[in-house]
Formats: sequence, C-alpha cells, structure tokens
Amino acid sequence: MTELTGGIAVASKSNIAAKARKNAEADFTTWLMMAKLGGFDQLPPNAQSFLTAYRVRLETMNEAESTALAIREVYAAYYSEMGGEGAVPEPQVRKPREDGDVVQLQRGAKRPAAARHSISPTSRKSLRALLIFAGMGALIVLYKYLAQ
Repeated sequence: MTELTGGIAVASKSNIAAKARKNAEADFTTWLMMAKLGGFDQLPPNAQSFLTAYRVRLETMNEAESTALAIREVYAAYYSEMGGEGAVPEPQVRKPREDGDVVQLQRGAKRPAAARHSISPTSRKSLRALLIFAGMGALIVLYKYLAQ
C-alpha cells in the first residue's frame, strides 16, 4: 500500500509543479505587460516585488536570463502556496527530436470520409440562412398574433 501512496504523492507533486509552472509563466508575462503599459501601481504587492527584482537584475544580466530567473522565483512561490512540499522540482526540459524536424501540433481525431463530406460548407450556410429566415417568419407571425 505504501507504493501506491508513494506513487500518488509523486503524481500529485508533479501535478502541483506543472500547474505552478504554468501559472507562474502566465502571471509573470501578464505582470510584465501591465507594467510596460503603465499599470505597475495596480498590480498586487507580490507582483510588484517580483517585477522590481526583475528590473534590478536587468542591470547585471540580459533580459532572457532575468526573465527565466523571475519565472523560477514565481514558480517556487506558487509551488509552496499550492501545497508542494520539499524542494521545488526542476521543470522537465523538452528533448529535441533526433531527426531535427519541428514537432507538429496534434489535431483532433480524423472523422471518417463519409462524416467529413456529409454536410458541405455551402449547405451549412444555406441551412443557417434557412433557419434565420424561418425564425424571423415565426417572430412576425407571433407579433401579429399578440398585437391583435
């Protein structure tokens, strides 16, 4: 039973880490954009402190390094706030593909050919126009009925 519990703990730890990392990246980017647009004073105090540290670091390092470090700091803070215990796990680095090709985005599952071509785009437009026309006709009849 301890293996199962340990497995669940590891899974939830990585889940917390993934959520914390995603939120940290999104929040820091948003804060940075708001600060650049003149909204620094409207940011929460913790965001202001992260951005202030980011700006100070820009004097000694380039923007990419300072941004990475700032996101790392926000990530660590979020990880502990979300209940993560112990050292903050390092985010998994994506390995480049061996064949050197760019990874393609996944699309939804393909439908069978019969389902894809059952309703053409032009018939969808015609159907929408017909439904709008029928709805307008029904509203006119209802209005005349209620007006009497």
